[in-house]
Amino acid sequence: MAELATIARPYAEALFASLGSADSAWLDAIAFVAAHEEMQQYAANPKTKAEEVAATLAAVAKVNLDAKAQNFVATLIENKRLLALPEIAQQFRALKNASSGVSDAHIVSAFALEGQALGDT
Repeated sequence: MAELATIARPYAEALFASLGSADSAWLDAIAFVAAHEEMQQYAANPKTKAEEVAATLAAVAKVNLDAKAQNFVATLIENKRLLALPEIAQQFRALKNASSGVSDAHIVSAFALEGQALGDT
């Protein structure tokens, strides 16, 4: 099987072209749920319809999917690419950050941090 990054790239680019700078918090939430083995098994069941898997993903992630998001998730499920969803979300975030000149950061500190987080006012 091809590397997940290679599989994920066209999906991430298509999603970015479709959503642009629109709110995409749902993507990280469903990608987290989709990464679990139980969800993978549920989606792989031939008796389970793509719409049911998409609805279950949204329910477990506690997000509302608009029509574009529902179609995107259904396409991934029908093409048996749900396993690539976490990588798709990561590549989508990279595309979104690059277009807006933003970077993700992970801060590690030996001491508790106090005060406001960056970006808070």
